[in-house]
Amino acid sequence: MGIQRIAPGPRMSMGVVHNGTVYVAGQVADDTSVGVAGQTQQILAKIDAVLSQAGTDKSKILSANIWLSDIGGTFAEMNGVWDSWVSPGNTPARATVEAKLATPAYKVEIAVIAAV
Repeated sequence: MGIQRIAPGPRMSMGVVHNGTVYVAGQVADDTSVGVAGQTQQILAKIDAVLSQAGTDKSKILSANIWLSDIGGTFAEMNGVWDSWVSPGNTPARATVEAKLATPAYKVEIAVIAAV
């Protein structure tokens, strides 16, 4: 089985496809001047793009990990965007936790694993 790397960089790839599964790296917003909803929208669009490059889509997401810098204050806001994006009837296993992210400007980070 070969390994396909999507947007490889010196530190990490945006996605890695192996054995019928795509592993999407933790994604953060490019424009951090917006709130949690805006950052979540940007991140989900980036995930859509990586999944597309891997030959799959959000209906095949198996699991998702979501990190919020302030879960108590932003969980509902993030979920509002997530709920309108996630494929109905194909919701993945998911974990959401509070964490200190790479920079205070990041409010959300999301990583997913999907079938190809």
